[in-house]
Amino acid sequence: MIKRTLAACVAAATLSTAAQAADVEVLHYWTSGGEAKSVAYLKEKLTEAGVGWKDFAVAGGGGENAMTVLKSRAVSGNPPTAAQIKGPSIQEWGELGFLSDIDSVAKANNWDALLPGVVSDVMKHDGKYVAAPVNVHRVNWLWANPEIFQKAGATIPTTWDDFLVQAKKIQDAGYIALAHGGQAWQDATVFEAVVLGVGGPEYYQKAFVELDADALNSATTEEVFRVFGEIRGLIDENSPGRDWNVATSMVINGEAAMQIMGDWAKGEFTVAGKTPGVDYACVAAPGTSGSFTFNVDSFAFFAQSDADAQKAQQEMAKQILGQDFQKVFNLNKGSIPARLGMARDEFDSCAHASMDAFVSSAQTGGLVPSFAHGMAVPEAVSGAIYDTATNFFNSDQSAAEGKAQLIASIQAAM
Repeated sequence: MIKRTLAACVAAATLSTAAQAADVEVLHYWTSGGEAKSVAYLKEKLTEAGVGWKDFAVAGGGGENAMTVLKSRAVSGNPPTAAQIKGPSIQEWGELGFLSDIDSVAKANNWDALLPGVVSDVMKHDGKYVAAPVNVHRVNWLWANPEIFQKAGATIPTTWDDFLVQAKKIQDAGYIALAHGGQAWQDATVFEAVVLGVGGPEYYQKAFVELDADALNSATTEEVFRVFGEIRGLIDENSPGRDWNVATSMVINGEAAMQIMGDWAKGEFTVAGKTPGVDYACVAAPGTSGSFTFNVDSFAFFAQSDADAQKAQQEMAKQILGQDFQKVFNLNKGSIPARLGMARDEFDSCAHASMDAFVSSAQTGGLVPSFAHGMAVPEAVSGAIYDTATNFFNSDQSAAEGKAQLIASIQAAM
């Protein structure tokens, strides 16, 4: 119904002038410390290029709130100039006819040679660029406070079985084992890490990207829910509703030992003046050292009839893939550049590890799209996985019940 309504408004949206001359109105959900610093640099680069910036920030780390606002704006025939959209959603907006072709900028700046195929493919609709990538995030990270581990006599875990053992030591020492925010997207992020760590990349690809019925209805899926259920007892009672960056601050401030979160969490450590390998550790989530769940942030450009607005869009796209922006943005954000061939010297050890893992996992088959962050499956299916994961995590359902609910929810969404 939403798609039909949106499609009916395409003509009105195309005629709309969402930006004044040489302005871009940008909808995004980067509002935490490290994120806000990153997006501020894009604004600075555009200002230097003579393009005005109208900030349209919608809080909510997973982007659900922003997407709700975007749909409302599109239905009313007044979409922003650009919006933070990613994965299959780019294709869905493209199919509806809302997106602007920025292929001329891409060709002039040789984007096909600058971007890995796994990234450029997502940025195109009908073979033409309609979005520009700002970074590549690795989602399957475990962030740890070494001081707490030392005081608890624990070691940073590399498997999920060991994770449960070390977490108990940490709790016995009086600390929170796992910093977590009780929001659906955060529950899904932890669930995704368990899926990859328990089942491996081949199972992950079959079950949560291809949605293979046999893989979903397997003993592995039940084992995933068993482990996921064990994690319930490792978080504190104040978790519900907590924002992800507040959970990160618990690790930074020595309240909690670990957090499972994408590498945007590193931006918070950086803002707090912390040094990787000294004040905190960044390691692959348990069981996932040879794998990489990727999340590519990008801006999609919405059709504009005004020539000045179109020029502003093109300048924004050009700046996003520029070496200077790619470097500074990703140093602030904690991610790695989407653009290939960037110098590594200013990036820290966590970024180097991410860059190495991105390349090696692409060669071994361990590079998989994040279903928890909108890169793997259509929105309806990801919503079904979100609902199943968060309902299970906040209940006393058994592993068998979680598996059954997952299968039923995905089937209903397809």
